Amino acid sequence: MPVDEKLDLPSWRSLDLEARLRWALAPEIPDSYRQALAQEQWMQTRCYFARRQDLHTDEVAHFANDGDYVIRLCIAKRPDLTPEQVSTFCTDRDPNVRYAIARNPLLSGAQRQMLLNDPDEVVQQAAAKGARPSQTRQRKGQAALYR
Repeated sequence: MPVDEKLDLPSWRSLDLEARLRWALAPEIPDSYRQALAQEQWMQTRCYFARRQDLHTDEVAHFANDGDYVIRLCIAKRPDLTPEQVSTFCTDRDPNVRYAIARNPLLSGAQRQMLLNDPDEVVQQAAAKGARPSQTRQRKGQAALYR
């Protein structure tokens, strides 16, 4: 059951870090809080939100272009990326993101070959290991997250 949008919720800006983390992991989030989480200043909160299985397509696209490599790394592991997002992650400036996409089953043969020749040795090793399906975890009372 979705969170009722008519609930009298405190403004996002008034919430402390602990409350924001709880909302990032909550099974249901009001739309106004989802929008705030996508723009969240605290990395830990944004990272938890970016790892949610139930991200909307526009949220995935937003985080795929995040300026912080940790957020892009979280998104690169997802099984619901568009071909364009996969392609972009294959050439990401950060080797940690390329490492994450190197194990994604969505890679084409040509993309895997490109990553096998990556300048970063760890990315090459990940590409050589082949595809690894996305893994999830879900603690009681929390949303399912990609690991």
